[in-house]
Amino acid sequence: MKPVHFVGTAREDLRELPEPVQETAGFQLFEIQQGKESDDWKPMPAVGSGVHEIRVRDASGAYRVFYVAKFGEAVYVLHVLEKRSQITAMADLELGKSRYADLLKWRREEGL
Repeated sequence: MKPVHFVGTAREDLRELPEPVQETAGFQLFEIQQGKESDDWKPMPAVGSGVHEIRVRDASGAYRVFYVAKFGEAVYVLHVLEKRSQITAMADLELGKSRYADLLKWRREEGL
């Protein structure tokens, strides 16, 4: 099973979500760690190659977890957000892209 690594403030952002959303997102990440798919996901090529988002809906709103699982060493959570409209905000996409670029740079430096 792959470990999960959080990039930037993703762990703290997840902890700020309502508890039922945290539990659902955590279970979905556990499934991904085991090589399975999330129950509700879609690819996010606008963020980066191999990036997906977990979609969590709750009575309190809609939430997203951007992650990348294509690397052998870990699942990386790039960004966690509350979705406030049908279209993902450009600021959220840009933050995901930036963290993905940072991850790729770190992996190159580490020789992964």
